Amino acid sequence: MSILADSVPRVDAPQTFARIALSDRARDELGAGLAESGDPGADIDRSMTRYLQIFAGLPTETLQQILDFGRHVDTAGVALVDNLPVDAYLPDTPSDGGPSRSKPTFVAEGVLLGLSGLIGEPMGVLTEKAGQLVHDVIPVQGGAKTQTNEGSEVFLNFHSDIMYDAIGRYDIANPDFLVLSCLRADHEGVAATHYADARDISAALAPGTLETLRSPLFRLNAPGSYTRRVAGGAEVLSEPVSLISGSDEYPEIAISANGVHPLTSGASAALERLQEVCGEVAHGVRLRPGQALLINNRKGVHARTTFTARYDGRDRWLQRTYVRRSLWSVRYRVTPENRRVHY
Repeated sequence: MSILADSVPRVDAPQTFARIALSDRARDELGAGLAESGDPGADIDRSMTRYLQIFAGLPTETLQQILDFGRHVDTAGVALVDNLPVDAYLPDTPSDGGPSRSKPTFVAEGVLLGLSGLIGEPMGVLTEKAGQLVHDVIPVQGGAKTQTNEGSEVFLNFHSDIMYDAIGRYDIANPDFLVLSCLRADHEGVAATHYADARDISAALAPGTLETLRSPLFRLNAPGSYTRRVAGGAEVLSEPVSLISGSDEYPEIAISANGVHPLTSGASAALERLQEVCGEVAHGVRLRPGQALLINNRKGVHARTTFTARYDGRDRWLQRTYVRRSLWSVRYRVTPENRRVHY
């Protein structure tokens, strides 16, 4: 595994990682604007408009790097944004996996939603964090060994963030992007987020294995948040799908964190090799406060290493958004109560 900030790709390899660093002046000006913006939950669309105004003040080169990340097929699949503003005071890390009830300012939320608004539209899903647009990603007692964002004691396998959908495809309504922002690192500073790009994965696979992964020989299990809430913990499987699809030059990949069911022995072997290759080609970063990751949820898959949670108010605390390029194509899922929140 390589640390993102130190990754040196091969000359002939696609540039699957990017680093975007704000100057101290840009950080401070951005922070001043966000500190005055208040709670985005009061009027999310007005807040998103205000964030657009604030982020438009970034230097043109920096702003274009972020915009291009969301625009183009040939750009990196993951980008580390560094030297972002932070809240002057941070309360205890929540213990229940939900938002803090004692956080007095909303700079972190502004950073998260502002970055999200530059690459698409943030969306919520009722079965993930109760439809909230800002997800607090925190270790929770009782969830330490789960393949979820509440875990800490097990390696969170390489996966895409997918959505259950009654049409039988769980890779259609999933987010196009994730944004992960760090409010607090884990105690030892060892927790790392890894990202494996489908371009690098495909190049590292044997042709026969890649052909199998491109065949509809797999069923994705619905997300754990969905199966816990709706299905009583039972598996809810997709129709048979391929794990890698699209053109050879710009492939797409989808793997469910809650389990993939191969339909043949050959598919089972290919799936095992896929997870190995993800580990071999992945970038990895240990996020720190003032850093955020932009993750293309279609170009690649991500994972998280183990760490020790103490449940003492100082545990690792990330915030996350789900982002779609457009909400139009998932309009059939929209809830009557909130046009950004979906079933």
